[in-house]
Amino acid sequence: MLLTVGLPLALAIIMFTLGLGLAPADFGRVAARPRAFLTGAVAQLVVLPLTAFALLSLFPLPPGLAFGVMLLAFCPGGVTTNMLTRWAGGDLALSISLTGVISLVSVVTLPIFVALAAGHFLGTAPGAVNVTSLGLAMVAITLVPVLLGMALRAVAPALTARLEVPARVLGAVLFTVILLGALASNWSLFAGNIAALGPILVVLNLVLLAAGYGLARLVGLGPDSARAISIEGGVQNGTLGITVAGLLVALPGAEGAALPSAVYGVTMYLVTLPVVFGLFRRAAQPQLLRE
Repeated sequence: MLLTVGLPLALAIIMFTLGLGLAPADFGRVAARPRAFLTGAVAQLVVLPLTAFALLSLFPLPPGLAFGVMLLAFCPGGVTTNMLTRWAGGDLALSISLTGVISLVSVVTLPIFVALAAGHFLGTAPGAVNVTSLGLAMVAITLVPVLLGMALRAVAPALTARLEVPARVLGAVLFTVILLGALASNWSLFAGNIAALGPILVVLNLVLLAAGYGLARLVGLGPDSARAISIEGGVQNGTLGITVAGLLVALPGAEGAALPSAVYGVTMYLVTLPVVFGLFRRAAQPQLLRE
């Protein structure tokens, strides 16, 4: 009950809070700054899954856990990326645009990628993952709440301003409860594989933070945009990963697929916060002082 009902509800609330912080102008910035947005999109939709796939050849895991790592890699950036980008002195407008647009795009991309990963890692037959059904579930628990949040912001901006912080706090509390529940329900699998699972998730996080920053600088973007793309590509929506794993619980061989996202929900902060405050914020300090 906790995972099958509570987790989708928690995710819907989290995505609703994302919608509260979005406006049509955030999507308009995509057309205004196509190079920055496309670089961030490539970092998330291409570099991230390929990096995860490559690391799985270096850090062998049981099929269900390997599938779970790929599932995490298919998820968009987490809603905390905007806050982390602000702390890092990054381009907040770019971060918001990437979070919103890639979250909506993932409604289409994630079910397709998941079906392909299930065939590769679990040996499932074509059609074993109902892409249409999974896509509709994604619409219900991600797209609809985001649109509702945006609609509320448009029609009642004053109410939205009062709700945004409490809603984020509620979402964070619910995520913590569900995270602990996911770990507890897979405790024996967690205890037996944490030594193998922890390193690949930490390395994945570090590589993606570096790759996003390096890619942005390579195409000529400034350090503020590079910091935003680094964080957007390096911090995934673990809540969505756990939720989708729960929707696929009946898939043969997918036992424990939620575990990588649950563990990542802890390790990503242990990795990302030192990078944000130890490297990014220190480098951006003169700019922050001017502001």
